Amino acid sequence: MEPRNNSEILQELLDLPGKRVLDVGCGPGVLVRQMTGSGAKVAGLECGALPLAKAQAEEPVGVETYVEGVGENMPFDDAAFDIVVFFKSFHHVPVVDQEKALSEAVRVLVSGGLVYISEPLAEGSSFELGRLLEDETEVRAAAYGVIEDAPKLGLTETQEVTYVHVTKQKDFEAFRDAKILVDADREQIIRVNEDELREKYQRFGRKTENGQEFDQPMRVNLLQKSA
Repeated sequence: MEPRNNSEILQELLDLPGKRVLDVGCGPGVLVRQMTGSGAKVAGLECGALPLAKAQAEEPVGVETYVEGVGENMPFDDAAFDIVVFFKSFHHVPVVDQEKALSEAVRVLVSGGLVYISEPLAEGSSFELGRLLEDETEVRAAAYGVIEDAPKLGLTETQEVTYVHVTKQKDFEAFRDAKILVDADREQIIRVNEDELREKYQRFGRKTENGQEFDQPMRVNLLQKSA
């Protein structure tokens, strides 16, 4: 797979200026602010208290809002958005609720609207490093199965793109803190297994002048709601 950047792929596949966009599982709002900076009107949906508070504390880039909630029960009106984005978040929806989350995306989209699903594959050095915290092989496979069945929900696939995104970490502490920010429940697991995790961080990463690099193969599925 070709090395590409996550943001580059998103900008390439989505026409953002003037669009109403929902970022499901927005975390601390990094992607929300990027898309807002590109001219979109973006709502970030997040269920984690810590990342939601961090997102709300940031200086707004433009027309952006942050709302507490989950993908399988979106607190938005029908046809409220032109684009719904799941950026590395779809597999975090409980497996039993993944189809419901995708149907919710269909509900809040206008006719002809787009669903952009970016998912990490269960391979690569970044995945191997994270396996100690949680082996997501099965949930990622389940998520892809739901995406493949999207036509029954009224979605047609327009594109599927695979590539390798290179993640960069300044040091182990930055990696550790980022993992805890996404999911506070990981903190205890990290503390208990910190020595082993540090060893894997050094073993799987490529050393650079600015820290370590890790390869994460990615897949993007771009789906369109029937008119």
